[in-house]
Amino acid sequence: MLFRLTALSATILAATTSLVLAHGDVAPQPVNTDALPDLEDPEEWMTENPYRGMGDEVYQKAIEIGSSGFNQNCARCHGLEAISGGLAPDLRFLEAEEYGDEWFVERFRHGYTQNGTTKMPAFGELLGQKAAWAIRTYIETRPDDAQVTEATPALMELKGELEGGSADIPVVQAKLSDIAGQIETLSGAELSDSVARRAAMSLEMHPDDTHKAVEILKVGLSAAH
Repeated sequence: MLFRLTALSATILAATTSLVLAHGDVAPQPVNTDALPDLEDPEEWMTENPYRGMGDEVYQKAIEIGSSGFNQNCARCHGLEAISGGLAPDLRFLEAEEYGDEWFVERFRHGYTQNGTTKMPAFGELLGQKAAWAIRTYIETRPDDAQVTEATPALMELKGELEGGSADIPVVQAKLSDIAGQIETLSGAELSDSVARRAAMSLEMHPDDTHKAVEILKVGLSAAH
């Protein structure tokens, strides 16, 4: 763990040194966190992700809300699906435990300034703690993009079966779930919110609407590449 965090720190230092686009004039977009449970003391910032231990339903809702918050406020620098293009730290490598959480929430609250230039704005007072931990949850559940790439041919084949209109839905759903179970996170989080998992969940909840799953696969695989 120490090696990974040391490597991340080096990446952060190099990235922030080369980052030339300042964020000070970019207005943070609000994140609606009403669907998430209130924290015991909203004024006291926690040092560990509270949604990690509140059950699957809350964790999934945090992922959904965090996805929106990340895409509106973070993706322009940290990349779609949190896959950094090299100008900003790749947050997917932050361990899904207290040490990684502490680094994340410190940077989220206070931002980062270098030589008088704002490299990252302070989001804490503007977006609040619930939004911070929702975004953190989204980031820590990002799948290993290399493993998604390896699974892409199989996922494309399943997408084709669904588009053909004659697919055995339970069989396709089971295959998607099996692929999802083989895709890990880079943070060490147990749940990997991969495109395979999202498509499998869509078929489980809406077996008569294969278009949803096809669209999830289409958009997710495009973003991964």
